[in-house]
Amino acid sequence: MPPVSSTMTMKRIHREISDLKKEELGGMTLGPTEESLFNWRGSIPGPEGSCYEGGLFWLEIVLPPDYPFSAPRVTFTTRIYHMNISDRGSVCIDLLKNNWSPALSLYKVLLSLSSLLTDPNPKDPLVPQIASQYIKDRTQYEKAARRWTQLYALRPSVSSSSKTLASASVSSSTITASSSRQPASSSEEVVIIDDSPERPSRKRRERNGSVTEGRRKRTNHGQGRSSDTGESSFSPDVIIIDD
Repeated sequence: MPPVSSTMTMKRIHREISDLKKEELGGMTLGPTEESLFNWRGSIPGPEGSCYEGGLFWLEIVLPPDYPFSAPRVTFTTRIYHMNISDRGSVCIDLLKNNWSPALSLYKVLLSLSSLLTDPNPKDPLVPQIASQYIKDRTQYEKAARRWTQLYALRPSVSSSSKTLASASVSSSTITASSSRQPASSSEEVVIIDDSPERPSRKRRERNGSVTEGRRKRTNHGQGRSSDTGESSFSPDVIIIDD
């Protein structure tokens, strides 16, 4: 028989998975990985109006064997400029330390982390330099946080993706139309100039089999020399007649 705590832990995990289906997560995601029910993965969108707006921040959650009697370990895998989150992703929040309670759920942990992005705690920082900047120069702090969000957490814009797809569609249509273009119809007037030395130069204009005289525009076919016989070869000039 497995230990009572392990049995209770598995029941609790399955209950939280079931409860998540009833929760309104908004833009957040949360769930166990395929490898283990004790390893979870979640994401938090940057709150609107904050310096993290537009970003998507991923995190990993590891449940202890005696969960929920011990707090889960949360690590941000997306880099973020925040005084309570270290460069390695460790999080400093009372909820995951002294204020943890078995009554709390992973969903509530995610909500608390989202609130932490809006309201950081300079009294208990993991990165004192950022906390000092937050207190002394809020403008520079927010500017740096926005820059990090753009560098490491910015989500692709839907409108930009649509424009890219539309552009690709137009290019594809243009290529298709170009490749399917048909040769000139037989009603187009073509003048052939025969300059071969064996017969006098003459010109004729053909339209549906009829031959008439007309003005000509000489194309630059030029004269060439046959590589096999060394004799000069002549290419007839093809002229388009504009009516």
